[in-house]
Amino acid sequence: MSLKLEKFADFCSEKSLSSERHILFVLDATTKKDFAFADLLQSKLNRSGGEIKDLEKTPVSLDLANGSHASFVILTNRLNVFQQHDLLRKAVKPLLDEQPSSLVICVFGDEATREAHACAAYYVATINAIELPSYKKEPKKPALNSIRIYGYAANHQYENVNARVAGNALCRQLTMTPPNALTPSTYREKVAKLASQYGWQHIEYDIPTLKQMGAGAFVAVGQGSEPQDAAIVHLTYAPKSVNKHIALIGKGICFDTGGHNLKPAKYMQGMHEDMSGSAVALGILLAATQMQLPIKIDCWLAIAQNHIGPLAYKQNDVVTALNGMSIEIVHTDAEGRMVLADTLTLASRQTPDVMIDFATLTGSMMTALGDRMSGIMTNRPELACKAVGAGAKAGERIVAFPYDEDYESDLDSDMADIKQCTLEGGADHIHAARFLGRFIENDVAWIHADLSSANRKGGLGAVSSDTTGFGVGFGLEMIQALIVA
Repeated sequence: MSLKLEKFADFCSEKSLSSERHILFVLDATTKKDFAFADLLQSKLNRSGGEIKDLEKTPVSLDLANGSHASFVILTNRLNVFQQHDLLRKAVKPLLDEQPSSLVICVFGDEATREAHACAAYYVATINAIELPSYKKEPKKPALNSIRIYGYAANHQYENVNARVAGNALCRQLTMTPPNALTPSTYREKVAKLASQYGWQHIEYDIPTLKQMGAGAFVAVGQGSEPQDAAIVHLTYAPKSVNKHIALIGKGICFDTGGHNLKPAKYMQGMHEDMSGSAVALGILLAATQMQLPIKIDCWLAIAQNHIGPLAYKQNDVVTALNGMSIEIVHTDAEGRMVLADTLTLASRQTPDVMIDFATLTGSMMTALGDRMSGIMTNRPELACKAVGAGAKAGERIVAFPYDEDYESDLDSDMADIKQCTLEGGADHIHAARFLGRFIENDVAWIHADLSSANRKGGLGAVSSDTTGFGVGFGLEMIQALIVA
């Protein structure tokens, strides 16, 4: 989406807004009752016995005398970034529901407050105006193509917001694409086009290559599909004169049947979104490239499907991973950790300063957190604090879980070096992390993000679509924290 953005340092008045049709007012706690249309707002509040301060919890929208639609919200310092984004999403929704071609945002308060609120409101408005995949017969209405901001006129902040929106949009667009339109083959084609467009180095490791390399964990999953079009795709963004290096790894299962341990229909529904971890990694790479961040980024996408077929792996198989470890297969629906195992080995052999993997990996993380937050585990305790802080700054809430070694005893196998998982359930999100950690070489610092909030009915935080793109904002904040560390 290409938006025309106009910024006016002067404050809005009823006269200056007379020709506008969709207006968002972002007030702060110190805003006096002399802003445009304050009398109309107060009249509506009076009808329901409300007060202006109630806008800190619930936005209010109303029709103006000239037929325009306005929405009012108050943001205060008592609200964290997630809460502010959540309020702004609710405030802008009735405006965007009318699919306007233009939107006005008016911000109030001191200069620092206006800057923060202008950027936040612009982010929430643009991220929800993105065109998402749709196969409906009805023609789409024209998309939002211009935003006018009154109250703050700085430029560079909006460019960074645009990059973050582009990353989140790419993530959601890929994730929402139906599985017959996003197979491993077509996904790889899309990635190749992006690599050409943005100048990323691009290498693919297909099934024959991975077999020859000895990447038996990935191959075990990929060989069950026809055609055998699975691959590990390696992209590199390498600006000049950098001294930091990070690797992003994403689970890219384009559809997950569960394999021989077939999922029931209820749990197979939506499994085309099991590639969202790879879409998050790709979205972060895109945003970092557009922001021209001074850091080398290797992006590794584990792209495959988990299907049933004569060659599909099965319970009690023993396969040998790229690092030489043998794995006893316990459940074929634990395919994500299999494709990630060999991908983590490849990524760690590049010895980045930090690795972060993203995956919709375990149901137990959903049990632990629901779909409002996502969990991380790490082999460096100090990175857990950074990750939680980065999530808070991005408005994408992160919870750190333990990574204690004694959990790994549950994965002891009589036949192989390690079990893939257990059948007893329990702390499978921690078991999965302990399993993945065994495939990292060179003692590289590593964060594992289990994306339990990749999809939430009605949206989450800044994003109103069920598919949230959660992780792109967190990952960008994490990278920027690592740059200055």
